[in-house]
Amino acid sequence: MVEFTSALEGLSRAEAQFNKTAQDIARAPQVLNGQDTVDLSAAAVALIQSRNNFDANTKLIKVADEMTRTLLEVIG
Repeated sequence: MVEFTSALEGLSRAEAQFNKTAQDIARAPQVLNGQDTVDLSAAAVALIQSRNNFDANTKLIKVADEMTRTLLEVIG
């Protein structure tokens, strides 16, 4: 069940990236020494990447589940 473990780790990484980016965006109005502390365009890209990573890992779990179900039907 390596596929499930890998997908769950991927989901966890995507969630961590999303949470970090959300925290960065929440800090956006803060200014340090006259310079913005958050690049909103980079943050938007990071949000899209985390969403895509989450979707890809979710699909991996679905495929692994289907493969396991098919294997059990063939065996049993």
